[in-house]
Amino acid sequence: MVAHVPMKANGTKVLKGPERVATLLFAMGKPAASRILKHFSEEEIRLVTKSAAQLGPVSPTQIEQLVEEFASNFSDGADLVGGAAHIEKLLTGILSPEQIASIMNEVVGNANRSIWERISTVSESAIASYLMKEHPQTAALILSKVKPSCAAKVMTQLPQPLRNNLMRRMLSMKPIVDETMKNIEKTLHEDFMANFSKNAGADTHAKIADIINKMERDHMEDVLSSLSSVRPKSAEILRGLLFTFDDIVKLAPKDRTTLFDQVPPDRVVLALKGTNDEFRKVVLSALSSRVRRMIEHELNSKEPSAHRDIAEARRSITDLALEMAGRGEIVINSEAEEEAYF
Repeated sequence: MVAHVPMKANGTKVLKGPERVATLLFAMGKPAASRILKHFSEEEIRLVTKSAAQLGPVSPTQIEQLVEEFASNFSDGADLVGGAAHIEKLLTGILSPEQIASIMNEVVGNANRSIWERISTVSESAIASYLMKEHPQTAALILSKVKPSCAAKVMTQLPQPLRNNLMRRMLSMKPIVDETMKNIEKTLHEDFMANFSKNAGADTHAKIADIINKMERDHMEDVLSSLSSVRPKSAEILRGLLFTFDDIVKLAPKDRTTLFDQVPPDRVVLALKGTNDEFRKVVLSALSSRVRRMIEHELNSKEPSAHRDIAEARRSITDLALEMAGRGEIVINSEAEEEAYF
C-alpha cells in the first residue's frame, strides 16, 4: 500500500520533523552539516537518514520558508533534491564505515525492496539458469533476498552439489556494504527486465485460465473455440493451464492419492455420480480400501442427486487440486500423463 503524502493547497509536500532536519542539512552543505551531525545520536542519524533517502525534490520556496534567517544563502533559487547518496556523503567522516553501511543498508534496502519482490515473480527455472552462471556467493545472496517460497522452488531446479553449497553460504552470509548491494541490484534489474515482461504475459494467461477454470464445461469449450479462431496461440497456452474434473485421471497415482486424502467421502460420492465405470475405477484406486468400499456402496444405491450439487462437488475438488498445485503439493497438467483412462 502506498503511503499518503500530506500536500499543501499549492501541491507542494508538507515537510515534517525529520524531513525538515534533512532539508536543512542538505541546504547547509557537508562542512556545516557535519559539525551539526556530530551532536546527533546514532538513532537520530538513522531517523534523519530514512527521511533524507525519501525526501525527493524540495522547491526553493520551501527552502526559503524553512530557513528564513538564512534566505540570502538561497537567493539563486536552485532546486534541491534529496536522496540516499547525498546523506551518505554527509555521514562520511562522522560515523565509521560499518555504522554507515548498517544505516544505509536498512534505508536503501527498504527503498529497493521491490526489485527482490519482482525477481520473486520470475519463473524458478529462469532464476535457476541465471544463478548457475553466477559466482556461488552472488547466487547465495540472491536466494537469501527473494521470497522463501521462491528460493525453495529455485533450489529444486539446481544440481545437488550446488544446492548444498549455496545453503552453506546462505547460513554464513555477512552484511553487504551499500555500494556492492546497489551494484548487484542494478545488474539484476537490467538482467531480468526481459523476464519481467515475459512473466507479465504469463500472469495474464494464468489469470484468464483461472477464470475459465471456474466456468461450466460447455462455456469453457465455447470460450476456447472462440479464442482459437482469433488468437490460436493464446488458446493453446490457456488449454495447457486449464484443469477440470475430467483431468483428475491424468494425475500421477501418488498425486491423486494426496488430493483425495483431503476430500470428504460424501463429496467424492457426489462428484462421481454420472461418471463412467473406467473413470470411477481410476478415482477409487486412489482411496483407502475402507473408504473405497463405503463410496462404492453409496454409488450402488442409485440415490439421485441434484445436478447443481454434483457440479458443486466436482468444482470444489478441482479448486482444491489447483490450490494444492499452487502450493507445490501435487503436479497438474504434467506432460507425463500417467494412467490416463482414455
